[in-house]
Amino acid sequence: MKLLKKQQHAIYYLKDKTTKEIIYGGAAGGGKTALGCLWLIESCQKYSGSRWLMGRSKLKTLKATTLKTFFELSKKLEIDNQFTFNAQKSVIEWDNGSEIVLKDCFFYPSDPEFTELGGLELTGAFIDEIPQVTYKAWNIVMSRIRFKLKEFDLIPKILGTCNPNKGWSYRLFYVPDKNGELIKKRKFIQALPTDNHHLPESYLQTLLELDKNSRERLYFGNWEFDDDPSALIEYDAITAYFNGNHVIEGDKTYLTIDVARKGKDKTVFRVWKGWKCVKRISFKKSLINEIVDKAKELQVKYKIPNNNTIADEDGVGGGVVDYLGCNGFINNSRPLLGENYTNLKTQCSILMAKKINNLEVVEVCDDAEIITLISDEMAQIKYDNLDKDTKLSIVSKDKIKQNIGRSPDDWDSIMMRYWFELCKEPAFV
Repeated sequence: MKLLKKQQHAIYYLKDKTTKEIIYGGAAGGGKTALGCLWLIESCQKYSGSRWLMGRSKLKTLKATTLKTFFELSKKLEIDNQFTFNAQKSVIEWDNGSEIVLKDCFFYPSDPEFTELGGLELTGAFIDEIPQVTYKAWNIVMSRIRFKLKEFDLIPKILGTCNPNKGWSYRLFYVPDKNGELIKKRKFIQALPTDNHHLPESYLQTLLELDKNSRERLYFGNWEFDDDPSALIEYDAITAYFNGNHVIEGDKTYLTIDVARKGKDKTVFRVWKGWKCVKRISFKKSLINEIVDKAKELQVKYKIPNNNTIADEDGVGGGVVDYLGCNGFINNSRPLLGENYTNLKTQCSILMAKKINNLEVVEVCDDAEIITLISDEMAQIKYDNLDKDTKLSIVSKDKIKQNIGRSPDDWDSIMMRYWFELCKEPAFV
């Protein structure tokens, strides 16, 4: 079977002695699933007694899509008589002793450690449609690739496929590759529908007739577009947020502080002049006295009164509020002014997102890494249960952390700025 040029490119990295993690795709119709299936087929034939994983977010979807492609390709190659599919065990069993284990890689709150994946012993892995899979699941699968590697003279290899998305693959693969900074063990290969000469012209025309966001993502492979209707902040608004020319500094200054919890994330300070963030400072695993000292330093430098200072009061932040004597922000407290929001954080997030979309908020920043971090977080701020007739809510911080592989610390220090708009009267003088 003749491979596409981009598929051949990917196969090279799937067989070298350096690359361990490969992301292939970045548009519709680039032969993503076919590549993964062909790699598993060749590997099972070549390495007798090896064990491979075929994964996707849900096993039911995997069997209806990826597995179907596997069977179609096997039939075309006339090798479908070399294996049997054990539907009860969800295992493809080859005559030479090799196996392909089908696995559900979805994040279930009842199994945050992915115990089903953690018990595997694998020679290699292929996960289809990785935007639906958390980075933790990816890492756990990667940690299980060690079965008979020495015997076959192989190194751990995991292949993931996807369309453009703003999840962890964007931050860890697409952006570093775009900037020429992708680490040696990783490779990103973008395959567009125009790279696949097997596609009918009518299919390409269908992609071109999609809405703007879908067309940019699925036909042109533009990762900067996100057509998720639940997204709170528009792509153009995220870009404009870092261009401070259209918002002037205000007379009043404010300080917002998102305090690290249990040492797992970082404390982030933001200094605001009106609706312009003029200073961002962060540090990890901070002691309460260090946070208070830094806050006082910023208050003096930028002439910020205590009634214009607010800190996340949940957990460790409660001590900061007590020592500093400033306003406290409690995420799950009742929304202000009796609005239809599940809690205060949801209210401030939604209203701040609207203000950003209206190009009324900016941040002064010329650090490309920080801009990327904040942009990633903003793209993940979304409505939760948008189709239900309930109070407005947003996706949890834990869910965002699963999607981008880190805690979204910057957004909390941004959305807290809106609290002062809701509380025109200070808590104290």
